[in-house]
Amino acid sequence: MKILIGFLAITFSCAAQSDKPPALQGKGWRALLNGRDTAGWHSRDGKPQTWYTAKDVHLEPSGMHTLLKGTGGPGPIMINGPDGRTADFITDQKFGDIELYLEFMIPPKSNSGVYLESLYEVQILDSFGVKQPGVHDCGAIYERWINGKGVGGTPPLVNASKAPGEWQSFHIWFRAPRFDGAGKKTQNARFLKVEQNGQLVQREVEAPGPTRAAVETPEAPENPLMLQGDHGPVAFRNMYFRPLSTKHEN
Repeated sequence: MKILIGFLAITFSCAAQSDKPPALQGKGWRALLNGRDTAGWHSRDGKPQTWYTAKDVHLEPSGMHTLLKGTGGPGPIMINGPDGRTADFITDQKFGDIELYLEFMIPPKSNSGVYLESLYEVQILDSFGVKQPGVHDCGAIYERWINGKGVGGTPPLVNASKAPGEWQSFHIWFRAPRFDGAGKKTQNARFLKVEQNGQLVQREVEAPGPTRAAVETPEAPENPLMLQGDHGPVAFRNMYFRPLSTKHEN
């Protein structure tokens, strides 16, 4: 009986992760979450990580704040600890030119981000109802931090944010920076396109350098992907990637 229960649990997790969303058309997609645990990821600070997986997640009031509570497990949903204040989470694998799809959930007033190459952030924020989104709102390419000041950044073209507690999605087409034979950068990183919940929020945006709170690592043709985990509760699921198609790269 124990073996049968274990088998059923594994089958459930795999099925939940393999049912790709409609946005993932075509071939070559690979999962960044295995549907069971956080293998393939590590904490930015090198300490034992508190991210965990669950079968389901819901909003749960806690004092003056609202947290995300995972139920069941292991499962296909990854959550940044019990209180939403833990170290950023980084993939063991490195990526260059990439097409990335993921889904996320945040409670009211929460904040996170997806860092391509651990350097260039697409902002996650509870921006539901904001009329004129700026560089700190969800779907923005976040500002840089130079001499103690925020510099640049690109607001989303539209506010595509759903209400907190709803699952949302990013679909990102990213071109890594280019370097010559001596290692000198010849072209900046570039977000070719970003869609949030199926709506275009970024097109042809250069990233001249690392954005605020990036990992202190040199720009390179390949670096790991990072999820921000220390600014508030966030959950992720259905994370898939594939190499950037040449029709998008050029």
